[in-house]
Amino acid sequence: MRVVLQRVSKAAVHVDGNVVGAIGPGLLALVGVGQRSTADDARWLAAKTADLRVFADDEGRMNRSVRDIAGSILVVSQFTLYGDVAKGRRPSFVRASAPQRARELYDMYCSALPVAVERGVFGAHMIICAEADGPVTLLLEREGS
Repeated sequence: MRVVLQRVSKAAVHVDGNVVGAIGPGLLALVGVGQRSTADDARWLAAKTADLRVFADDEGRMNRSVRDIAGSILVVSQFTLYGDVAKGRRPSFVRASAPQRARELYDMYCSALPVAVERGVFGAHMIICAEADGPVTLLLEREGS
C-alpha cells in the first residue's frame, strides 16, 4: 500500500458538486492499494499515519502527531498511486489491486485510524480542495508484509 500524506489547514472532497468529506487542521491521506498489499499493511500504515510527528510543538519543531493536536484525517482512495509510467506516455495500472480487494483494504485503513476520519467516495470521480500547510508531504509505503 502507498499513502501520500499532506499536512493541511483544511481539506474537502466533492463528488457531483456535493461536499462528502471535510476537515480542519490535520492530514489529507491519498491511499493506493497494490496487488501485494495486505491487511497488516493497512493496519501498520494507519498507525504510522496517526503517530507521525509532523505538526509543530510550542517551539516550532515538528514534534506532534495528528492525534496529539486532536486533528482529523481526510482519506481519499487513489489507485493512480500505482501508475507505472516507465514505458510510453500512458500510465499502466497493472500493479494496482482489483477494486473489491482495494476497497476492503482502504476501509480497513480508515477503520484503524484512531482519530476523526472523513472519507471520499471509493471509485468516484472526486474534486479535492486542500490548503497545504508547510507544505509537508510524505510518502508512506509498505507492501506485502
